[in-house]
Amino acid sequence: MECDQDTGGQGSSARETPGTKMTRQQILTLIAMASINFSSMICYSILGPFFPNEAKKKGVSQAMIGFIFGVYALCTLVGSLVLGKYIVQIGAKFMIVAGLFVSSGCTVLFGFLDQVSDGTLFIFLCIITRCINAVGFSAAVTSSFAISAKVFPDNIATVLGFMEVFTGLGLILGPPLGGWLYQTFGYEIPFVVTGCLLFAAVPLNMWILPSFDAVPSQDSFFRLCTRIKILLICFVVFTVSSGIGFMDATLSIFAIEKLNLSAGRVGLLMIALSLPYGAASPVFGIISDKYPYIRKWMMVIGGMATAVSFCFLGPLPVLHIRSQLWLTVLVLVVVGFSVCMTCIPTFAEMIDCAHENGFEAGLSTLGLVSGLFSAVWSAGMFFGPTVGGYITQALNFEWSAGVQGALAFLAALFQVIYFTIEEMQKKKLQQTSKTEATLSQDEQSPLLAKTEAICVDIG
Repeated sequence: MECDQDTGGQGSSARETPGTKMTRQQILTLIAMASINFSSMICYSILGPFFPNEAKKKGVSQAMIGFIFGVYALCTLVGSLVLGKYIVQIGAKFMIVAGLFVSSGCTVLFGFLDQVSDGTLFIFLCIITRCINAVGFSAAVTSSFAISAKVFPDNIATVLGFMEVFTGLGLILGPPLGGWLYQTFGYEIPFVVTGCLLFAAVPLNMWILPSFDAVPSQDSFFRLCTRIKILLICFVVFTVSSGIGFMDATLSIFAIEKLNLSAGRVGLLMIALSLPYGAASPVFGIISDKYPYIRKWMMVIGGMATAVSFCFLGPLPVLHIRSQLWLTVLVLVVVGFSVCMTCIPTFAEMIDCAHENGFEAGLSTLGLVSGLFSAVWSAGMFFGPTVGGYITQALNFEWSAGVQGALAFLAALFQVIYFTIEEMQKKKLQQTSKTEATLSQDEQSPLLAKTEAICVDIG
């Protein structure tokens, strides 16, 4: 197997150990990353409670609604790979500032698309706006992951867990805020308000975010993806984001039609997913950094719990359980915890694996890893809404949720197989090393003492 997971991340000028007082640069970086996560997630999550139903009124099919959600992730995928490769040449700080500026403008522009009456033109403009927005988002997020790992090389999971608190806050406030603004003021205001909030993060990051100098690396995404463990973790990330993207595009319509909820109450329902995720993120981050040898089991247990939860989200028709509000809320809470447990250790594991396989310890490698992570996450966010929307349209929400659960189960099963083989190879290698050491000691033992003892006995 390619790498062990017990080894921490490698060098950086801003190294720290747990319990060390943070420097001014680290504090400013935390503030900047928190503002990016919070404002970006609010802009992303406000669509969930009302946009699918609004698009449906214009004659847009469920499959096309899923594609509008999914194309955002598809463009983020491409943007993350390209920008992650050239983060050193472009500049990490410039990528963040420019990405936030583009995303804020597209968010405001998206709020005026309801003025378009034609369904085909509405779909086209939604797709174009979402694509441009996705490129800006990918620039900000890819660079923020790389900078976080650069400034906090020994506490990556802890810092990312802390950042996910603000991601969770954005996801928590986005749906109810979007639903309330939509019901009170109409379609435009939710996007204008959140777009201006995102724009406010532009001067903040220009002022407080430090600049980073780095040397371009000759490493590539292809070499990174030749590691089996990297591919396995990528599949785990894919299943997590696929499940989240699926719920973004389909849960609101399911709740409105099956549970008879309004758009505002759908926003409150989504808090059941985002609140546990945000609350558990720092806890799982600290555990992941303090006990790195249990990261693999965190991903396995979290994946299994996610698989079971999705089967009860509908629930699956074969279970013969009727859809009820309390059951949906309970399942969303479990999914929030399980997804967090699965996702938090993945980025740190990918960085460790890259360093152990000869990748340079610098911003260039961090850009590759963060770009790959963001790209795989985006691939799941494209797959979940589009394929999930199609299955929902062809069958129903219940079976589509079951498919997402099956993907999570496969990821957990592949991990169990991989880690079992890895442990067997480690034990075999240890036994071989002990045997070689024993043979070496026997070969090096002096024969003179035995000869003298024999001579004495003969005498």
